[in-house]
Amino acid sequence: MSNEELILKILAEEGNMRKAAERLFLSQPALSQRLQTIEKDWGEQLFIRSQKGLTPTPAGELVIEYANEMIQRKEEVFEILHTLTSKVHGTLKIACATIIGQNWLPKVLKDFVTLYPEAKIQLITGWSSEIVRALYEGEAHIGIVRGHTDWKGPKIHLFKDTLYLVDKEIQSLDEVVKTERPFIQFKSDSNYYEEIQQWWQKHFSSNPKRQITVDQIETCKQMAVNGIGYAILPSITLSGTEGVHMMPLSSSAEELELTRDTWLIGYDAAFQLRQVEAFVDIVKKHAALLS
Repeated sequence: MSNEELILKILAEEGNMRKAAERLFLSQPALSQRLQTIEKDWGEQLFIRSQKGLTPTPAGELVIEYANEMIQRKEEVFEILHTLTSKVHGTLKIACATIIGQNWLPKVLKDFVTLYPEAKIQLITGWSSEIVRALYEGEAHIGIVRGHTDWKGPKIHLFKDTLYLVDKEIQSLDEVVKTERPFIQFKSDSNYYEEIQQWWQKHFSSNPKRQITVDQIETCKQMAVNGIGYAILPSITLSGTEGVHMMPLSSSAEELELTRDTWLIGYDAAFQLRQVEAFVDIVKKHAALLS
């Protein structure tokens, strides 16, 4: 693979000659000349130039897709070659539930990059359903998901954490049904939402009197910590120093604490990569600290 594929990839991503030149460490005239040569080789105009930037032509879209496939294929070959060596090389592609990516994964990655400085990391965060899709589509080697998952491949249980109702004023679950304070919720995958709804219906005969919905769990937490209302949060997000009352949710007649599991999932082939093996070892050590 020549630099041609990389040039086309970055031009398509940036849509701007100046920004692409900066990423490629080229001058704009030099990059423009390279693009003209590439277009001459293909015998087609690949980008339309305008004041708004660069727009791929139909021919350009086909060639850009080819370039991306070539780059991806080279990375895959490098990963295979690196499994033959004793060092941990290559790119570790992780798809991780946002809540874990914010509150737990950074410490794991710190250990990983310290031990294996030659390895690279690509990280995707999102809802657990999005993590599974990223694995299906080959965008990640391994995924870290929350709650129940129907994943058929290798699945490693990492830890479970308790769900708490937290609030500045409310001190017991009995007070929830009487309060005028708003229930602050965050958008999440349907699995998490259903668990909360089922718990609520088992314990209370009516819906919360006031509700606020935000798009991120960290926003939800900060609003609760600042006294705006109460929220239901997993213990992985709580350090115990937030200055709020924490009431564990319970389920079933035995009043067991309601918990949420975290899993490491992936395909067999991915777990054979040295960078994945090394990461899994570190993940297990950190997970053991929570059990």
